[in-house]
Amino acid sequence: MARVQAEVENHYRSEWVERIRGAGGRAVIGNTTILLAKAFGFCYGVERAIDLAYAARKVFVDKRIFLLGEIIHNPDVNGQIAAMGILPLSARPSEAEFAALMADDVVIVPAFGSEVTTLSRIKMIGCQIVDTTCGDVMSVWKRVRQNAREEVTSIIHGKSGHEETRATASQARGAGGGHFLVVLDLHETDRVCEFLRGKISKEIILSEFKGAYSAGFDPDLHLRRIGVANQTTMLRSETEEVQQRLRDAVSNRDGGDVANFRFFDTICGATQERQDALFDLLRTRLDLLLVVGGYNSSNTTHLAEIGEKAVDTYFIRNAECLESEHAIRHYDLHEKVEVQSAKWLPVGPALIGITAGASCPNNLIEETILRVLELRGESVPASPDHLASAVRG
Repeated sequence: MARVQAEVENHYRSEWVERIRGAGGRAVIGNTTILLAKAFGFCYGVERAIDLAYAARKVFVDKRIFLLGEIIHNPDVNGQIAAMGILPLSARPSEAEFAALMADDVVIVPAFGSEVTTLSRIKMIGCQIVDTTCGDVMSVWKRVRQNAREEVTSIIHGKSGHEETRATASQARGAGGGHFLVVLDLHETDRVCEFLRGKISKEIILSEFKGAYSAGFDPDLHLRRIGVANQTTMLRSETEEVQQRLRDAVSNRDGGDVANFRFFDTICGATQERQDALFDLLRTRLDLLLVVGGYNSSNTTHLAEIGEKAVDTYFIRNAECLESEHAIRHYDLHEKVEVQSAKWLPVGPALIGITAGASCPNNLIEETILRVLELRGESVPASPDHLASAVRG
């Protein structure tokens, strides 16, 4: 593992980022001040998942190795994994994909986890499983399995199509008798609350949430006792509001009694750290914020949501999105597509903030910093060894 970790570090570390971070997260070069959030980039769970994937390639040298979906939501990292000869397998494998697996194959489970039925099929084939599921995700699973045992329906705050939420929902079934309902946001939460208060029918719930609840789910029966869980990378403040609104609705329905409601804080620590660090960074009057990470990364998306409420924010995949001082490609959170914008880069003295999701490696952040400085026409030191005079805590 020491050799593996050294190889991973060689691929993804950045001396530039480490030097700036070590000096308080501030680098002043010419007219450009770069401010890094205090917490950003790879978390422990992501590092562990990548380490295990690299280790699997070294240990199972002569075997076919497959990865269920993506190891994490970052295209650059997933590209590196593929370059090692690790083969793709759909997060929800088709019958043809299952049929092609053999007992001698190795299957890597990503950091998000996988659905119970998928893992059962793979185990029945006899494949060796390398499970990189994040510990924070497994903590949520523990809670929803407890709900199932005690006939409490899990209301999962998350994205119903996200791998982690699908895995958590499968765990919420317990031995098959548990139930779940997934709510994406406060609007959907309010619709559930309206049902709990008797304002809308169960038919409306079943119609509006089609595809986001368990087989055999009956709102009349299965929303009597509820417990709120969440996808670990959701916005903490929103999850807290979801649980408060549902608690109030249960209390209204049950005459002030909340015995039929439960809630566990299951937002992961790394997600919370990065959100808190961004709120702290935004106390400075920035001219621009760049959020770096995969467009399908939930925790990165929420950082961009926080940023755009306070300052001009661009959610970019990597430095290649910074096409010129006049053009930037970035992800539009509302249209859910990559778009191009002009006149994005400030002129004159500027404070530019940078943060990144838990699935973004430091080398991509370094490339972003250097590209910003290049486009701003700054004289960039040849190496981080010459950065000391430009960095201020």
